[in-house]
Amino acid sequence: MARMYAKRKGKSGSTKPHNESAPEWSNTDSAAVTELIVELGKEGHSSATIGTILRDQHAVPDARLVVGKRISAVLAENDIGGTYPEDMMNLMRKAVGIIDHLGSGNHKDIHNKRALELTEAKIRRLAKYYIGEGRLSSEWKYKRDELRLMVE
Repeated sequence: MARMYAKRKGKSGSTKPHNESAPEWSNTDSAAVTELIVELGKEGHSSATIGTILRDQHAVPDARLVVGKRISAVLAENDIGGTYPEDMMNLMRKAVGIIDHLGSGNHKDIHNKRALELTEAKIRRLAKYYIGEGRLSSEWKYKRDELRLMVE
């Protein structure tokens, strides 16, 4: 697939092999893995970080094969997580960082001005999707002035 804001095609990524069940050597106790996910979520870890911790420290290569649902779904069932979806929150944090950079004496940095425009466009596109899905309220608007309040 081509990149949206570049003239090149982009690298093709590797795909995980299709597996129906977890390997024999892995931790396949669904209740224990769910409990670990909830515990790590309460500590404030993101779903990606939780997946890495499960893989590296608890011998769970794919939590979805063990539990039967995604890590974010387990967190949502237990009311753990922020008011905004994780991918949107990451983009908003990135936008705050760029705004801080531009505001701290780097107002002529045209490359990061462009990066801020692209990041804000991605946030707006994601917001449109999440409003359609019902995960954001229909009155939600992206406002650069209120961005720092949303992130913190």
